[in-house]
Amino acid sequence: MTEIQYINTPAQLAELCKQIKKEPWLALDTEFLREKTYYPKFCLLQIATPEWVACIDPLALPDLDSLFEALYSPSIVKIFHSCRQDLEIFYQLTGKLPTPVFDTQLAAPLLGFQENPGYAMLVSSLLNVNLNKAHTRADWSRRPLTGDQIQYAADDVIYLCKIYQLMASKLTELGRMDWLRQDFAELANPNLYEVTPEKAWLKIRGKNKLTGKQLSIVQALAEWREKSAQSENRPKSWLLRDELLFDLAKLQPETVSQLVNVRGVNERVVNRYGQELCRLITAAKQRPPSPLNAKGRPVKKTQQQEAVLDILTALVRIRAEENALNPVILAARKDLEALLFNDEEEECLLLHGWRFSMVGRELVGLLKGELLLGVKSEKLNIIEKAVLDY
Repeated sequence: MTEIQYINTPAQLAELCKQIKKEPWLALDTEFLREKTYYPKFCLLQIATPEWVACIDPLALPDLDSLFEALYSPSIVKIFHSCRQDLEIFYQLTGKLPTPVFDTQLAAPLLGFQENPGYAMLVSSLLNVNLNKAHTRADWSRRPLTGDQIQYAADDVIYLCKIYQLMASKLTELGRMDWLRQDFAELANPNLYEVTPEKAWLKIRGKNKLTGKQLSIVQALAEWREKSAQSENRPKSWLLRDELLFDLAKLQPETVSQLVNVRGVNERVVNRYGQELCRLITAAKQRPPSPLNAKGRPVKKTQQQEAVLDILTALVRIRAEENALNPVILAARKDLEALLFNDEEEECLLLHGWRFSMVGRELVGLLKGELLLGVKSEKLNIIEKAVLDY
């Protein structure tokens, strides 16, 4: 068994950075807490290669600059599983994002797995290993960490190394490695990790059912909640839960005495923010809301629209069968609807990454009338309209 290096002194970190710079790729994972904070609290970083494994204690180290300098080298591929939260931590600490990356969760569907598979499931399926879940809910900020905790944390990257090697070999064999390039490149978009308070309302589910004053109030309260949570580094739900935003939008209290009577608004929020919330609600009622996306899909589709979706589905099934994929993984019905109705509010997966290469480009061609579906020898075929015109 490979010895786990526990790095908690500057001298140890300096030696580790020398090791890091020699590697073509690294498996990475983080342990963090955010139950009581808005921003994640960085508690542990695990790094592994097939030859060595290390756990770095950021709470014990006075400076992590040399570590990030080594990790951010563009010559080193950073391997993660479901990396968004890990990259959020890196971005929060450095203002930059490491590249290039490889995310095993994003790659898995190209090898026949379901969409967004869990790490434990991949380890079990690919390595026939059942991960220990004893420390899933551990408080990683407490010191000292136990030996079992360190082993548990290290196992994540030890097995991630093996998963990556298997996946990379199979993807290369199938000629699919390049299909993921755009998906991985998009993970380096800072907009994924920054929340603009003025746009916080866009992430609230159910907003499309609101209009007029109610929508304006939700927008104002969501912006206030985001700014307050950021400045106080507290979870948004500690201020106002999403369902409370809707209750306040419907009841529209303009005085603290009215606010107190809204079920679910706790006493601490009333005492500290009551007057401010009432002012926000009163002001929001006097102005029009920011408009909802006007290109949303219709509530009820026509028979013609359903027929078009069926044609798109047929093409998806053809390409999925050719590539030994589940058609739902390639494109679910909702993805086809987003493409058909140009639903900007719900980003269409079919216009990005490997899905665009495999079927998205052709689906767009069908919708534009540049491609046609035909039947020959009991099989569906794609025909270029320009060839028929000629």
